[in-house]
Amino acid sequence: MSNTREAPVSAVEMATRLESGSLCPVALVEDTFARIRSSDPAIFTELLEERALGEANASKQRRTEGNPLSPWDGIPVAWKDLFDIEGRVTTAGSVVLRSNAPASRDADVVAHAARAGLVSVGCLNMTEFAYSGLGLNPHFGTPRNPHGAGPARIPGGSSSGCGVAVARGLVPLAIGSDTGGSVRIPASLTGVVGYKGSSTAFPKGGVFPLSATLDTFGPLAADVKSCIGAAEILNGRAVAIPKPTPLETLKFLIPANVVFDGAQDAVVRNFEVCVRALEMAGATVKRGVLTELDEISALAEHGYLVGPEALDLHWDLVHSEDAARMDPRILDRILDAGDMSARDLIVLQKARRRLIQKNRQTLGDQIVLFPTTPITAPETEPLEQDDALYLRTNKLMLRNTSLGNFLDWCGVALPSGTDENQMPTSLLISMPGGRESDLLAAALSVENALPETYSNRL
Repeated sequence: MSNTREAPVSAVEMATRLESGSLCPVALVEDTFARIRSSDPAIFTELLEERALGEANASKQRRTEGNPLSPWDGIPVAWKDLFDIEGRVTTAGSVVLRSNAPASRDADVVAHAARAGLVSVGCLNMTEFAYSGLGLNPHFGTPRNPHGAGPARIPGGSSSGCGVAVARGLVPLAIGSDTGGSVRIPASLTGVVGYKGSSTAFPKGGVFPLSATLDTFGPLAADVKSCIGAAEILNGRAVAIPKPTPLETLKFLIPANVVFDGAQDAVVRNFEVCVRALEMAGATVKRGVLTELDEISALAEHGYLVGPEALDLHWDLVHSEDAARMDPRILDRILDAGDMSARDLIVLQKARRRLIQKNRQTLGDQIVLFPTTPITAPETEPLEQDDALYLRTNKLMLRNTSLGNFLDWCGVALPSGTDENQMPTSLLISMPGGRESDLLAAALSVENALPETYSNRL
């Protein structure tokens, strides 16, 4: 399998071609499957060819009659394998769920996509049970990061197939989940745009959970406009792209604490180039200590909120014979939560409520700005061979993004350049939950202000 790739494809540009008639939904989906079959077999866990061809033919008929369900009628979309697809078993990246009953209906967001005419082409690989930021999977294989040369590098997780599928140009839209960074990390490591809403931004029905408290969702795509359109559709709304917020009205806050610890030189260098571009375009950028971040870091002595919720969800499994069939690193992480006390959990829950309120008051209308991940994608094999390295790297990879889940931020990860090995770097803009519209309008302006070579703009 070659590591060559096509450029990410804009869903917005694809919609224009479908509307003009220069692109046929059926030919598009047939070409999509041809490219998927010639690519890395670890990207998808299952292709939905019968469903996709049926949806594409229906889209073609509607287009011919001049009656599309939406401007995006006929656009292919792929789903992280924790969204229910009617008639198939949702694996959540694990072989132990294969004996489960098939889903009786589509997940809410899948159903909304179908009602807008999107064509569901397949289910994407992921870290088992969505419980790692690296993207390794011993059951279905680890998708290879399409960037760089030499040894294979990780795709980022847990939405590993999502980032690779978009970065390789296989699909214009991939929908993932994000509990500690699982949309934004793959976007960062594969050089695409990733948007996650806050905890109430998307309907959650029919989605295999990791943490009822921290789970959020969102699209990965070539550009911000495609993410915005996808977000509208996933919520059952008409596609509407807002006007970019003028940069001279935007105020950014760069935390001086936590988020740059252990960062690679290239990550910091590319970030600062982007910051200067924003300042040159008229944005206000301030730097200062965001004390909430230190408080979150200190709470680690009590454990992590996701732990007890994951342990409760998988209690019967991890205490059964089937536990031996799990990725042992995922199993160990789930079982580790058994060392937490009831008080630990209460301390974390109370602190989260307090810090969310404190942070809203601290930020006001400021947008938080820092690198999405402090490092670029490392090589895969050393992480597969060394459990201690795996744990250290996973902790570092999740550090910046997980702050946003704890504080219930919405966030957009944007490409910011590459390192000396041509591996992507990324910057992250975030705002408190409920300000998704403000964030996305700002993201349009940020994307336009970044150096041209740092983005996927067509």
